[in-house]
Parts: sequence; structure tokens; C-alpha cells
Amino acid sequence: MLKKNRLFAHIDWVLIIALVPIMAAGLITMSSFQGNNIFFEKQLAWLAISMAIFLIASFVDWRFLRRTDFLVSIFILTCLLLLSVKIFGVDVHGSTSWLRFGGVSFQPSDLAKVVLIIILAKYFSRRHIQIANFKHIIISGLYALSLFLIVFFQPDFGSAVVLFLVWFGMVLVSGLSKKHLAIIFLIGGVVLALLWSFVFAEYQKARILTFVDPLRDTKGTGYNALQSVVAIGSGGVWGKGVGYGTQSRLNFLPEYETDFVFAAFSEEWGFIGATILFMLYLFVIWRIIKIALLGATNFEILFGLGVAVYFICHITINIGMNLSLLPVTGITLPFMSYGGSHLLAEFLSLGMLMGMRRYGRSMHKDIGRNEVVGV
Repeated sequence: MLKKNRLFAHIDWVLIIALVPIMAAGLITMSSFQGNNIFFEKQLAWLAISMAIFLIASFVDWRFLRRTDFLVSIFILTCLLLLSVKIFGVDVHGSTSWLRFGGVSFQPSDLAKVVLIIILAKYFSRRHIQIANFKHIIISGLYALSLFLIVFFQPDFGSAVVLFLVWFGMVLVSGLSKKHLAIIFLIGGVVLALLWSFVFAEYQKARILTFVDPLRDTKGTGYNALQSVVAIGSGGVWGKGVGYGTQSRLNFLPEYETDFVFAAFSEEWGFIGATILFMLYLFVIWRIIKIALLGATNFEILFGLGVAVYFICHITINIGMNLSLLPVTGITLPFMSYGGSHLLAEFLSLGMLMGMRRYGRSMHKDIGRNEVVGV
């Protein structure tokens, strides 16, 4: 049981300590190149703001999120915010997925991922026993599909994929049967075929074809993936050393501070550094799952597991595209890539998890045994 007389007793400092070297790795990678590099200073500012959000969120009693009417309002507002991007958004690399306030840009799709986790945690927490009924998979899928379609047509294919995977992952942890899993894969295959035939733009098709054959267009769509693999491979076992990553320093590797920060890091720190980074991420995911399983009710448990799924998706997709194992989709690496939107969403989700931890341990035995969330 958490000691009530300790102000920060509810915060898992072991998890935070594990995040420090990950954040430091991103900062060091950004600052190790010569020239006018402003990413380091901006990232420091975003980290400070995100940590403040984390601390504030950790002191909030999040049990009000169990109210259905409140969550419906949040969901509608999130959809409206995403739709507003098509009207007021700014174009970045061919995708109108950003809102700009003064000199600060914000990507609403990052917040939408956290909102989807909350919505699905609420929905499945009341229906986990009835998950065998396929209609609950369909209804939950409609929530995810609403956000998916809005984000997809911005177009932000990477974030749309994460939204789908968050839904799919939370369906799995809620107890999906093998028969229903097969049906979902079948439906997914049909939808993908329709998207390919009637929806995907040519550049999106090119990225997927490049995924199948990375060397098919090394001067065009396959350039980023090729340079990323070259950077990682050139790092060898021990790496070239901080500031000596030639692929990044000589601008062969694009977006080294965001999409390909893992490749830039691996070039400088080598296989050993990448392995340590993997282990740190695995440890963070384990701590999140451990905290989740001590949730007061099914809602808190499913929210924590959803956060774990969210981070797993981002880590897997980002590193996968850096290794040319997955298409280049513009997905950031948690706590390491440059940018404020994803950092705010990541630390907000962790802060919420810590806030739930304040009452999770003391109430788990009493409520978890007797209550299915439905207050």
C-alpha cells in the first residue's frame, strides 16, 4: 500500500529513471552534429513542459473518466479537433495533420491515440465478460474507425495505423477468441484491398512497394530506408562515436532528429548501444504492464495495458522502418524523437497511469473483486 504521507509516493521512480537514458540518447544524438542545430534546445523545452504535464496528471483523480457522458463529450471534441485540421491545418511533408498556434505546431492525432485508449478501456471494462459477443468488437471498432478515417484522410497514414493497432491490441487483451481473430484478419484483408484499389495515393502505394523491395527505387521512395540501413550497418558493434556519424553529419540520412533518430543513434553507438536501448524500452513496457495489473478496476487495468500497447506500436513501427522491415510512415520513437506533440501525449498517458496508481493499490482488493467499472 502506498504511504499517504509521501507526496510523490504514487510515482514509479524506477520507470522514470529508466526513461532518463532514453531521453538523454535522443538529446545527445540531436546535439552531436555541427552547424545551426536548434533541435536540442527545443527538445529540452518540450521535455520540461511534458514533465510538468506528467506531474500534474499524476495528482488528478481519474475516476471521473468512468462516466459515460463525459467520455462521449471527449470523443466528440476529439473528432471535431481532428476535422478542424483540414480547415485550419498546415501542410508538413504533404500531410495536413498539424495545427499551428503562433510559432508552435501541434499534431492532434497524438492526443487522439490517448483518447482512444480511454474510450476503449471504458467500453471493454463493462463488457469484458461479453467479449465473446462479436457485436462488441464491431461497436468498439466503430469508435476506432471514426478516428482512423479522419486521420487517414489528412493524410497521416502512420498515425492511422497506430490507432488501428491500439484498438486491435486492446481487443486482444480484453479476451478475443481465435474465431473472431480470424474474422478480423479477413475483414482487414478485404479493407486493405479496397484501400489499395480506390483510396491509397500513389506515394502511399510507392512506400508499401518499397517495403516489399527496398532497393526498387533507391533514388526516390526507397532513399530514406536505404540510408537508414546504411547508417545502422556502418555503426558496427561499438559505433563510430558521438558526433562521428557520417550518414547524419553529411545529411545523407534525412530526418535524423525525428523519424530516423534510431538510425542516427545506432550509427554513433553501434550494436551495443542499440541493444541497451532495446532493453530500456522493454523494461519501461514491463513496468507499465506491472502498474496496470494493479489497477483498482477493469477500467484502470485496461487503460494501463492500452498505454503499453500504444508504446509497443510506436517503438515497433519506428525501429521497423529504420531497419527497412516496415514502410516509412513518419512514426516517432517514444521519448527520443524530436517533437512536442508526441512527448506531451506520452507523458500525459504516463501521468494518468501514475494518478490511477494513487488509488489502485489500496482499492484493488476491495473494488477489483466486486466491481465491474460502470459508475
